[in-house]
Amino acid sequence: MNKKVAVIILNWNGAALLRRYLPTVCATTNSELADVIVADNGSTDNSLAVLADEFPQVKVIKFSENYGFAEGYNRALDATRYPYTVLLNSDVATSPGWVEPLLSYCESHPEVAVCQPKILSDVDHSRFEYAGAAGGFLDHLGYPYCRGRIFSTLEFDHGQYDGAPVDIFWASGAAFFVRTEVYQKAGGLDRLFFAHMEEIDLCWRIHRLGFAIRVIPQSRVYHLGGGSLPPSDPRKVYLNFRNNLLLMYKNLPRREGGRLLFIRRLYDTLALLMFLVKFDFGDAGAVIRAHRDFRKMRKNYNDFPAENILPSLPGTQRNIVIDYYLRHRTTF
Repeated sequence: MNKKVAVIILNWNGAALLRRYLPTVCATTNSELADVIVADNGSTDNSLAVLADEFPQVKVIKFSENYGFAEGYNRALDATRYPYTVLLNSDVATSPGWVEPLLSYCESHPEVAVCQPKILSDVDHSRFEYAGAAGGFLDHLGYPYCRGRIFSTLEFDHGQYDGAPVDIFWASGAAFFVRTEVYQKAGGLDRLFFAHMEEIDLCWRIHRLGFAIRVIPQSRVYHLGGGSLPPSDPRKVYLNFRNNLLLMYKNLPRREGGRLLFIRRLYDTLALLMFLVKFDFGDAGAVIRAHRDFRKMRKNYNDFPAENILPSLPGTQRNIVIDYYLRHRTTF
């Protein structure tokens, strides 16, 4: 029987995470609907031996080097081509029956190309997890936020975002359910991003193709977070600031994009000053490098959309910085 879903876990030197999370993924994923596949990004630890010895039922794709999150997944989807694909982080625990609501909803709603489950913290199951929570949005200056998470403030899950699926701007790359054909048509994840915000960029391009993106709270997963890069690492700050600028630059018409990016860079300057006041020189340096490398990397993009669809997308009317820091609105 041909299965409809590939659950692809990208792994790089994550043998410990595979041992911790893969048993749950295998046990809770309906094997009649989906195959669990690990794409190994050139690991140099004992990941491949662990997979061969302890998880013989899991399919394995082997890469000779670390292609990063974006290009690693692009190559994995090229090698599989199921009707639907789940990009699942290696530090995610799934719950029983988690695939069925996602697949069922997309099968009955052809206008939807991407969806995500509700994502809770694997450290504290009563709280939402940073990367995606109950659905992602961008404000009008391109700052990401979520139902259940604004900046570093995480809400407790009281069922406040349960109920009917709702439109969102972006689905989390921690558990990203997508029509494979649309993923390919949109161009896949941007390999130049390497990691962080590449799923937001892809979602923006999928919106431009005319598809909807929704969160399906009837499906639930638990994300550890920071499994490959700790939150305190300035490298994460660098990638988030750099890729956020690239995200805005490539998905907006030139004139409007130039205006918004000018404002965004002023806001980023305030963030830089805040890091300096706190004597956080590692993160301050990361912001400076992010802007320097953005100026270099933007030369790689020369195909800009004619229309600005940002104001028409879910959640983009807010200024999340003013809401959070000046109006003290710390929940969605």
